[in-house]
Amino acid sequence: MDVEQQSSMEVHSILRLSVIAEADPGALMRVVERFQGLNIIPRRVIAEHGTDQLLRIQVDIAGLAESHLTLIAAKINQVPCVLNAYWFPI
Repeated sequence: MDVEQQSSMEVHSILRLSVIAEADPGALMRVVERFQGLNIIPRRVIAEHGTDQLLRIQVDIAGLAESHLTLIAAKINQVPCVLNAYWFPI
C-alpha cells in the first residue's frame, strides 16, 4: 500500500481538534494560525472562556488525514499556554 492510498484511508468526514489552554489572549490565534499556514479552512471554530480560567477551543476539519491532524496537534501542544490538544473523529 502506498502513502497516497494510506492517507486516503485515514481521511474521515469530520475530525475535531480539542484544545485546552490557559486564558491567554493569544491562545486562540496560535491554534487557528496552524491551519492558516497550511491553507486549510476549518468547518467550525468554537472557543469558550470558562469560569475555571481555561480556554476551550474546538476546531472541526473536513477531508484531512488523521496523520496530518496528529502532527498539527503535536505542534499546538508545544505552545506554552496550551495544556492539552488532541483530536477525534465525529
